[in-house]
Amino acid sequence: MLDKTGSDRPERRSALVAHELLRLNIDIAALSEVRFPDKGSLNEHGAGYTLYWSGRQPEQRRISGVGIMIKDSLAYKLETLPTGHSDRIMSMRLPLDKNQHLTLFSVYAPTLQAEPVEKDSFYSELGRLLTNTHAGDKVLILGDFNARVGRDSDTWNGILGRHGVGNCNDNGRLLLGFCAEHQLTITNTVFQQKDRLKTTWMHPRSKHWPSLIIYLCANRT
Repeated sequence: MLDKTGSDRPERRSALVAHELLRLNIDIAALSEVRFPDKGSLNEHGAGYTLYWSGRQPEQRRISGVGIMIKDSLAYKLETLPTGHSDRIMSMRLPLDKNQHLTLFSVYAPTLQAEPVEKDSFYSELGRLLTNTHAGDKVLILGDFNARVGRDSDTWNGILGRHGVGNCNDNGRLLLGFCAEHQLTITNTVFQQKDRLKTTWMHPRSKHWPSLIIYLCANRT
């Protein structure tokens, strides 16, 4: 989201994101590859959103980074500020009606080429945080898992819906196993939509939409 390395004006691109969310009437968005250093927040007054982010240390190379952008009309309801756990995971607890709460995680998983130890560390940390969420909270995990889970809903009944896309890869199997362990459903495979509304890119030659790597996972309560 920075204009360039070393820029001291992150507002410019974050403002573009905020105005796009306003145009689409989106209340909360999980952002990946934010690339802001350390942890912080930034208010986009013109659009009425606040960005919270969690990144790497200032002296480290600016890669990864996660964020949550939320409408100010909801942000003022937060009992505590969003928490940055690492440059790949942050969380937010939002009050709902009838004394209920939603715990939302914004995540950015390691790529397919990453070392196994890095992937294991990511899922171990996310699992630990899930285990420690308040009992009774609704849970949503949004973000870029860099995974393809395929469409084998018979094998992954209750976890994977009948409207997945493409084939499963190694990162997809990690995600499916994680969801099985923590009783999560990958909800954007549950509802029937055109592939172009579910996928993140189109193959330039075949014009197919083969890749579903950004997921919304919800607990089954």
